[in-house]
Amino acid sequence: MVTKAQVRAEATRLLDLFGSTGAQVVEADILQPADTLLDLYGEDIRGRAFVTSDPLRGERMLRPDFTVPVVQMHMSDGAEPARYTYAGEVFRKQDDDPARATEYMQVGYEVFDGADPAAADAEVFALMKQATDGLGLRASTGDMGLLKAAVSGLCTSDRRKGALMRHIWRPKRFRALLDRFAGRGQTSAARSELLECDDVAAMVQAAAPMIGLRSIGEITERVEALKADAVEPPISNGEVALLDALMEVRGASPDALSRLHDLAVDLPAIEKAVARVAARLEALAARGVDVDTLDFEARYGRTLLEYYDGFVFGFYAAGRTDMPPVSTGGRYDALTRVLGRGRSIPAVGGVIRPELVLSLKEGMQ
Repeated sequence: MVTKAQVRAEATRLLDLFGSTGAQVVEADILQPADTLLDLYGEDIRGRAFVTSDPLRGERMLRPDFTVPVVQMHMSDGAEPARYTYAGEVFRKQDDDPARATEYMQVGYEVFDGADPAAADAEVFALMKQATDGLGLRASTGDMGLLKAAVSGLCTSDRRKGALMRHIWRPKRFRALLDRFAGRGQTSAARSELLECDDVAAMVQAAAPMIGLRSIGEITERVEALKADAVEPPISNGEVALLDALMEVRGASPDALSRLHDLAVDLPAIEKAVARVAARLEALAARGVDVDTLDFEARYGRTLLEYYDGFVFGFYAAGRTDMPPVSTGGRYDALTRVLGRGRSIPAVGGVIRPELVLSLKEGMQ
């Protein structure tokens, strides 16, 4: 049985390892302003975080991770380039799996450096690999930038592309939207009634008392947007097929890269993203990573945290489907732009859960 004292000792070991690179050790408040996270993720974050209220400071959340507060700190007064490391508890609701911990330790490493993003990606991945050496972990990698680039290149309205972008991290909702925008499936009776209605305000007032937060004006605006979308030409079957083919790319990294190059011929919007994958593999190989056996999956990362917009990775214990990933991380350039209020810098980071490291070591004894 791993004790909290042992977890803290392991966290210190990892913190020392990350600090040996020259990274600055930083702290983050346990109680974080809820409005920042709500602005980033919408109300969905409430289902995953512990929310409380302060009469003077408004809604607060127990820290769900470190990346957002570290980015805020750096974008407010940090020098560039910069490397940070940290250790502490994070808190996540686990409504769907009561066996998973709601409070656990994270030790992380973040790099803010725009000189060579591929090299920074490789630096973080290689450091996480070094920190978990000897545990026999399986590494998975992907790149959220591929799907985002493919969506941005679709021959459809900006409104549709925006909706698909918002739901890239919700695979079922993304699929449903893509099918609807491609004219597949039947329109529900309720949606048909809304699309045929000439007086939405009268319809709403006649239907039932207003019980939500949306005003009649907002509801009317939404219905008008649905009507405008209904007359848009469907996304072509060819484009949908290319998106599906992209999301099915998986295998050893060199083979996956070859397939991506082939797809880029018919899907030129992903050319730059594919070039970034190629550059990253070269940087990883230069760091001593065996890229010939490194798994790559184009759809990997779609159920991780929503701020990742490029390289994503995870380290998993072989044969332990009951265990969360021991380490995860990725690139989050867009997050620095959102929190930087006009400023941005390429950034990538990763975290390790020390109690999972100790649990695996204990099982090997």
